[in-house]
Amino acid sequence: MQWLFYPPSSRWTRGQGLVEYALLLIFVAVVLIALLTILGPGISNVYENIIRSL
Repeated sequence: MQWLFYPPSSRWTRGQGLVEYALLLIFVAVVLIALLTILGPGISNVYENIIRSL
């Protein structure tokens, strides 16, 4: 109940760090998905060539 007596700005900034980390994690995930979508066929071809050479 003590959190009720804090000013609103103080309550809002307490979770700001967690929200920033979550947004950063989402951004990194989106970038990785985009890279894998773009580079996926090329990476697949490299592995197929390696398997064929064995």
